[in-house]
Amino acid sequence: MIEIIAQPQGWSGEEVERYVSLPLETGLVGMPGLEHIRSQSLFGLADVKCYFGWDTPYFTAQQRVLNQLSFVNLPPGVSPSLSPWSAIGELYRYKVVGKGYTLEELKTVQDWILEKQFRQVPGVIDVVGFGGLTKQYQVEVDPYRLRGRGVVLGQLQTAIANANQNVGGQRITLGEQSFDVRGVGLIRSVQDIGDIAVGSAKGVPIRLRDVATVNVGAAPRLGIVGQDEDPDIVEGIVLMRYGGDSLKTVQGIHDRVNYIRENRVLPPGVDIVPVYDRADLVKLTTHTVMENLLVGMFLVSFVLWLFLGNLRAAIITAINIPLALLFAFTGMVQSGTAR
Repeated sequence: MIEIIAQPQGWSGEEVERYVSLPLETGLVGMPGLEHIRSQSLFGLADVKCYFGWDTPYFTAQQRVLNQLSFVNLPPGVSPSLSPWSAIGELYRYKVVGKGYTLEELKTVQDWILEKQFRQVPGVIDVVGFGGLTKQYQVEVDPYRLRGRGVVLGQLQTAIANANQNVGGQRITLGEQSFDVRGVGLIRSVQDIGDIAVGSAKGVPIRLRDVATVNVGAAPRLGIVGQDEDPDIVEGIVLMRYGGDSLKTVQGIHDRVNYIRENRVLPPGVDIVPVYDRADLVKLTTHTVMENLLVGMFLVSFVLWLFLGNLRAAIITAINIPLALLFAFTGMVQSGTAR
């Protein structure tokens, strides 16, 4: 299964279905090995799943989908991407905590620090964050002030996009020295946004603050994450690359967590609290298998010895239990089912 995700911001489910999901389904039909396609259209989200036959290798199917996506015509601003999720992809789940920090600040730590740190671990394909508030610089346009100044909304949007960039101006040579010339125009604060010129009237520039109000807010939330008594937390999920070694990848994640703590990469007072760890699951599963194996051998041997009175027959029969498990694991490893 290869999953394609597209996020047209602010679109209704009907618009997503008509302009994104249907073109994706139509453009992806006909790929070799494809059995069927399923899609789901929600507010601001298009989720298209392509199911291939078992004889098609995963990476071959992935490459076919990528090649086909380049021929799909979608509305401007909509860029589909492949989801890294798989049935065994979740390795490590954690929450970001920090006394005195807001949800917006914790979400910023997750998106700009922890996500980059965990992506450097070999075997990790993606880090997904949930919960919290995503910081935004919001421009609230007043239509009456906009019309009074003779400015249209498209003109305002173009002015903001053009103002948020640096420009190079070659260099100036003075004697034996040369100086690089550059115009610094990246937006750094709310005041910088308000100072953007969106037009002019009789030679007087019209600033963005004259037609709109600029403030710092949060993106609209589509969900919330809670745990136990905490109704709202910031959570991160580390995903493993398809076909990777889970134990080695988890060990790399543990090393990265220790590196983050020892080098104080996070702001003071902020820490990572594990919620789910694949290593704990593997250890518990291994312990359960060994316990059942030993208990089964003992019970079989004891029952056979009790009823038959032949110790040799009991031992030979009990030895077949671990041998059967060994042959099963050997076949799984040889066929590539287990790694």
